Amino acid sequence: MPADYDPKAFYDGLVRHGLIVPVGVPGAFGRGAVFEDVLERFNTLVSQLARDDGAEVFTFPPVISRDVLEKVKYLESFPHQCGAIYSFFGKEAQAKALAARVNEGKPWGDLLGITDVVMNPAACYPVYPSFSGTLPEGGRLVSMLNWVYRHEPSAEPTRMQSFRVREFVRAGTPQQVLAWRDLWLQRGLVLLTSLGLPARSEVAADPFFGRGGKLLAVSQKEQQLKFEVQVPVVSAEEPTAVCSFNFHQEHFGATFGIRTADGRTASTACLGFGLERIVMALFKTHGFEPGKWPAEVRRRLWP
Repeated sequence: MPADYDPKAFYDGLVRHGLIVPVGVPGAFGRGAVFEDVLERFNTLVSQLARDDGAEVFTFPPVISRDVLEKVKYLESFPHQCGAIYSFFGKEAQAKALAARVNEGKPWGDLLGITDVVMNPAACYPVYPSFSGTLPEGGRLVSMLNWVYRHEPSAEPTRMQSFRVREFVRAGTPQQVLAWRDLWLQRGLVLLTSLGLPARSEVAADPFFGRGGKLLAVSQKEQQLKFEVQVPVVSAEEPTAVCSFNFHQEHFGATFGIRTADGRTASTACLGFGLERIVMALFKTHGFEPGKWPAEVRRRLWP
């Protein structure tokens, strides 16, 4: 593909080739069969890399308890990305009023009430409550494929409101956790470059909210708590983060009462492969037709 990095042209190309299906909402779309095939085959490569790591495999729904979101202080740092879920709790009269407002094209959100669940904003969040208590001597490692929601409506194709992350979470001592994170940072780079992607790693920061968030981002970078693997997809100057590697220190260990075998507060780290973004990076780099991709890339994905 030409390296023009035009987000709209790239989005239109994905649609034209049936790779994604517009649904009328910015940042949301359906996935075609070819898109899903590439995604599943990349995810299989990740599974092969992790085969001997001994990870427990969990599956979670796309919603989590609101209590978890509140405990981890998510709304203090990312209120702009939260996806709280509201439902109708009224009786028949209120239901008629709700329907009338909808039919008249009027706002109706104030007739709903907040529920006990929220959309999951980070693929690792569901697992931490299950770690509460004392970890085994070697700590714990969990693998998941989770749907994530963040309120970031955008016409830019890699900025999605709902997407999938192949996630790994490690809990244990700082030494165990950091060694694991650094190992996977190199694994991720090798995997992506083996698929012909011009990937590079960078120290990064989360998109904290407000002026105070800028100070948090600076501190996060200074401590090198977050790394990203980036690939140019919609911009050469601002490449897209396709993998994220995060060291949380004792934040989740203290929040959920997770202890190491010697009784200390556990450290945690997570890594996530943004599956849709990686698939888009492959289409951007090699073209919209996988049958015409370089032979070595095809052999890796379709052995």
